[in-house]
Amino acid sequence: MPYRWSDTPSSSQAELKLWPHNALSHAGTAWLVLLFFLAACLPLIGFVGSIAIWGLLPFMVLATWALNFALTKNKRDRQIVEILTVSPDVTRLERHDPKGDVQSWEAQTYWIKVTLHEDGGPVPNYVTLRGGGREVEIGAFLSEEERKALYHDLRRAFAR
Repeated sequence: MPYRWSDTPSSSQAELKLWPHNALSHAGTAWLVLLFFLAACLPLIGFVGSIAIWGLLPFMVLATWALNFALTKNKRDRQIVEILTVSPDVTRLERHDPKGDVQSWEAQTYWIKVTLHEDGGPVPNYVTLRGGGREVEIGAFLSEEERKALYHDLRRAFAR
């Protein structure tokens, strides 16, 4: 699961950290781009020694660069972290975006209501927290099954 609860032993505060699932590590991305480059070079073997290779090579290099650019941009755009801090008095949710922007929400823990919107949200099984006069989303970047599990975890956390 791309989220983790960490209870602070010295207090009754719990912290939930959520992040998007990233299938490829940095090394995995490098290997994928290298394998793509090598596989794209195979058809060019027949053109070695001819002038035609210089006409085909720039397109192959451009395709490799485009793949690397797309994978790197995707990884950068998924650098989202949400931190939910639950204490007996106050609950705080902070969302750190890839550009460094921080959005925060705070409400009294007693009045928070966790809701699972099966339909009607931007994604299926949309999870929200309501309190302090606002309703905020949490974990919208998670998969449908992960959002269901998150909903049940949040219900247990706020039932305490």
